[in-house]
Amino acid sequence: MVLLVVTVGPFVGINVGMGQAPRYPILARTSRIAGLREHVRDRARRRRRGGVGRHRYHGPTGEHGDQQGKQQVFGRPGEGAHHLRSPGVNGGPFSDGANVDVDSAFARARSEHKPLFLYWGASWCPPCNQVKATLFKRLDFIERSSQFIPVYVDGDQPNAQKLGERFRVRGYPTMILFASDGAEITRLPGEIDPQQYLQVLSLGLGTGRSARATLASALGADAAKLTGEDWTLLASYAWDTDEGQLVAPDRIASTLVALAKACPTRYLPSSDRLALRAIGATAAGRGAVSVDRARALAHVRAVLDDAARARAQFDLLVQWAPVIAGALTDPGSVERQQLLERWDARLAAFAADTGLSTADRLDALATRAELQKLGDPNAPVSPALAEAIRTAAAQADRDTNDRFERQAVISSAAEALSAAGLEAESDALLKAELSRSVSPYYQMIELAVNARKRGDAMAALDWYEKAYAAAQGPATRLQWGARYVMALTELAPAQQDRLDQAVGRVIDELDPAPETFYGRNRIVLEKLGVALKAWKSAPVHEASVDRALARMDAVCQKLPAAAPERAVCRDVLRRSGPSG
Repeated sequence: MVLLVVTVGPFVGINVGMGQAPRYPILARTSRIAGLREHVRDRARRRRRGGVGRHRYHGPTGEHGDQQGKQQVFGRPGEGAHHLRSPGVNGGPFSDGANVDVDSAFARARSEHKPLFLYWGASWCPPCNQVKATLFKRLDFIERSSQFIPVYVDGDQPNAQKLGERFRVRGYPTMILFASDGAEITRLPGEIDPQQYLQVLSLGLGTGRSARATLASALGADAAKLTGEDWTLLASYAWDTDEGQLVAPDRIASTLVALAKACPTRYLPSSDRLALRAIGATAAGRGAVSVDRARALAHVRAVLDDAARARAQFDLLVQWAPVIAGALTDPGSVERQQLLERWDARLAAFAADTGLSTADRLDALATRAELQKLGDPNAPVSPALAEAIRTAAAQADRDTNDRFERQAVISSAAEALSAAGLEAESDALLKAELSRSVSPYYQMIELAVNARKRGDAMAALDWYEKAYAAAQGPATRLQWGARYVMALTELAPAQQDRLDQAVGRVIDELDPAPETFYGRNRIVLEKLGVALKAWKSAPVHEASVDRALARMDAVCQKLPAAAPERAVCRDVLRRSGPSG
């Protein structure tokens, strides 16, 4: 056994290289917080999902879709595969309407000695619409944009998924600042407030170092030479969208623990951010590493008790609250009660903070509800909190007029209502939004999730089916279609004819082109294959799955014979699990 022990201020981290990992305090609590880990993954996915702007898609338009989606807007037929629409974000530096060749954009960055800002998104994603409606329209952001070359890549554009794999971007939104030589300076987080974001962007524009070089210094002998600005960039790096660019996924927790140890406490906001990220990552089981519970709990309390320190970390305190509280305290303990009281008071302050966006304030209310249910997801929230959420959701609905901002706000309001046990009101809000939403198929997915939560499988399947029918854009339609099929295998496995039709439609819509089998598309197809394999375990379904595989093989045969993607296509539904 190889054992590495590091002492990190409030942390004691253990990395087990070989052999059986011992049961340390947080890791020993896996069964108790498994649901909380899934919560933080869902919350992080929802906050990251994105695609900003009024995008126009190739492929089918949905029943409720923007009819402009029928237009050809991504360049003339036959143009180079890397021609992507840089703007389309309805304002700011991404709105001039020009078609941009990504490689040419990098060449321009080199010739002008400017960084390149790559924005990766999709039209339906709530956080992307939030970024578009707020940050990208700010005058100070627009002014800074003269210092970089802006490039926008929509995940549904031709060849976008291949580019996504090239740049290791998957979750929407992902924002990367590249140096003029192509080295990554940083991945910018979409969850922090605009002022913090602009600070990080300015630091990135001013540094000459890549994120990889800064990380190597922080973890090596040169840590003492790093400046406060260097630590700000590391602490504010979008670790949730790293996708293995700097650190392998199973080393995220140990890396954050090491960074939290190395960061001088005189850089308090960075020190706090790294500490909270390290605690959250270890609690969520992102690697065989643990922390000292008592010291970690003391650190969390210190942040919660200081208004300024807490405000600087509001996004982490909202996103990670149930996971961290569940990992650091025992059910029914005095420690848990005291921690939850502190956390609830801080979240209430966030919900009342007009300096935060409407969506962020609603997310704080949703987390208050989740903390009240910690340990018992069926427990009711207090009448006062339920009424506060009901009032805030109604006010957000009345006051939010920007249709893109509404995509984020209504999603957050519906989630808060659902978290409070007000599912009927959440449904009513989402249904009312369908006629005015920029991407109603996203609200349909949320309606399906609500139906599943209340145990109404048939209603859930109907909403999944409607969402798939309305979805626009090839990558989005694949994702929505696969989600519908996977829901069928889970909720109605006996409906074989319905499954056959749904699987056939998803496969038949695939464009038999090499770029189809990259990025999110490949991962979605691999997950679909896993679901079909599980469904096939019942002998009665074997013939159906075999027909689906044969149908997929027919798509693969249309690819160029020498194309390496042909093998990917042939294997993608036969894998035992997602490859990345």
